[in-house]
Amino acid sequence: MEVTLNIPDEVAKQLVPEGGDLSRRALEALAIEGFRKQIIGLYQISQMLGLSRIEAEDFLGRNQVPLADITPADLDREAALFEAAARRHSR
Repeated sequence: MEVTLNIPDEVAKQLVPEGGDLSRRALEALAIEGFRKQIIGLYQISQMLGLSRIEAEDFLGRNQVPLADITPADLDREAALFEAAARRHSR
């Protein structure tokens, strides 16, 4: 799905002062918020951002999003999603 946002230039410059990719920054913020609210899981973050499982965990850590609230059942579910995706991609 493609989403278009209208953000004033001055605000955009404040959000990514170094001239970075505002679209990517918005996507990352959406992923972080979705994870914090337990709407999406680690697997969905990896899909959204094109990251491996380890990279997704590192991304959350760099953004001070704790994984501590994840239960063993959550980890099992996430592992199964990653394994299924790996099998699909190896065919």
